[in-house]
Amino acid sequence: MFRTQRRPEERVTMLGEVIDLVRPEEVLHHVAGWVRDSRKALVANHNLHSLYLVRGNATMRRFYQLADLVQLDSTPLVWFGRMMGLSSRPFHRCTYLDWRHHFWSLANRNGWRVMYVGGAPGVAERAAGRLSQGSPGATIAVLDGYFDASTGSSDNAEVLAAVADFQPNILFVGMGMPRQEAWIADNIDALPDAVILSVGAAFDYEAGEQKAAPRWMGRLGVEWLYRLVVDPKRLFTRYCVEPWSLMGPAIRDLSRARSRNAAL
Repeated sequence: MFRTQRRPEERVTMLGEVIDLVRPEEVLHHVAGWVRDSRKALVANHNLHSLYLVRGNATMRRFYQLADLVQLDSTPLVWFGRMMGLSSRPFHRCTYLDWRHHFWSLANRNGWRVMYVGGAPGVAERAAGRLSQGSPGATIAVLDGYFDASTGSSDNAEVLAAVADFQPNILFVGMGMPRQEAWIADNIDALPDAVILSVGAAFDYEAGEQKAAPRWMGRLGVEWLYRLVVDPKRLFTRYCVEPWSLMGPAIRDLSRARSRNAAL
């Protein structure tokens, strides 16, 4: 039995940012409720990369302030939260690859209209073709992410018009971080009443363009190592340099947690 509302202790502050300690099935419980109510809602996710970016990017900051739910997309951060004693109930990493099968089962059964904006030309189309075979009850539309996303551009106006015309229940935006977050934040008022989720390379995985790490690696907290080996040039700074900037906030969090526990 899942609650429609979070308990106060399930929304926490970690490394200076608000995060919701929810399980993957609870994320989809919220999503299904928002779709049922025809409500515009935004689902974000935090990992070490986003926690680094948000500190120096005002648009990223605005994006997270708009979010109705902020998933924790990092097993090491799950462990860190447990070290801090942030929750008395189990919580898990949540990301598209963790709840994708459950999501498409819901989309199929409920006849959801799902739109994906992102990816290279042709990639999202291949993903949609594969997904439609497994979830024929869902209606899927895609737009590639190769357009001028700046506010006021004709490209952007055409994309917004296409989204409005399709009227999705679910809008996936996968243009890489922080571009996807900036696009959502800049256009949130022009988007229809849908549940909007930033999902990175989700459809690249569905199309077979990228190979996802085995899910056991995610549970063990070493998925980052798999991705680093596969794409070291692009990901070295993200995984080997950026996390060091979070050491100060991490030490402060642990110090506060020790003081809080000592006072109990």
